[in-house]
Amino acid sequence: MELSESVKELIRKARIVSFATWNETHPPEAIQRFQAADDEGRYLTEADAAALRQLAPESAALVPVALQLRDRVSDIVDEARSHLLTEFPTITEPGGGLYPPERASACWRDFWHFLRCITYGIAGQHTDYLSPEGLHYMELLYQELRVPLDAMVVGLHGIKTASLNQMDAPTGEAIAPYFDPLIAELAKFRNSSDGLSRA
Repeated sequence: MELSESVKELIRKARIVSFATWNETHPPEAIQRFQAADDEGRYLTEADAAALRQLAPESAALVPVALQLRDRVSDIVDEARSHLLTEFPTITEPGGGLYPPERASACWRDFWHFLRCITYGIAGQHTDYLSPEGLHYMELLYQELRVPLDAMVVGLHGIKTASLNQMDAPTGEAIAPYFDPLIAELAKFRNSSDGLSRA
C-alpha cells in the first residue's frame, strides 16, 4: 500500500515519547541514552542499562524489568494479538478494520512500538514519558488511515495484561501504572473520533 506524502509527514511527526520532564531525576547523559533509543526505534540495550545504572542509580531499580519485557516482546505481542482477535473475530477479514493483511501487520508493529515506549517509562521510573504534540499527530495519522481505535485500545490493554503475566505479582504491581498513560491517551482518540472507531 503506497502511502501519501501527507501520511508520511504525519508518521514523521507522530513521535509519542518525550523526556522533557526528566531533568530533575536524570542527568543529560542518561536522557541522551533514552533519546537515542527512541530516535532509532529500538528497545534499550544491555549497554544502555549499564550506563543508566551508573548515571541515575536512584531511578534504575526497574531497568532489569524493562529488559525482561524487551526479551519477551514477541510473546507479549502474540498474546495481545490473540486477545484482540478474540474480541474482534472478523477484524482481519474483508470489510474488517485490519484488512488487508498489511493493515494487520502495521497494527502488530504498533503493539511492538507501544511496548517499546512503555519500557522507557519503566526504565526511567517516569509515567510522564509521552509527548502531547506527538500524540496529536498520531491521532491525526490514525484518523487519516482509519485505524480501528476500539480495537487498538483493546490491544493495548492486552499488552498490559500479557506483560504483567510475565512478571511475579509484586513486579507486576510496580510496573502496571506505566501502561495506563498510553491506554488513557488512546482511549481519548477513540472518544474524539467516534465515526472512525468501528472495527
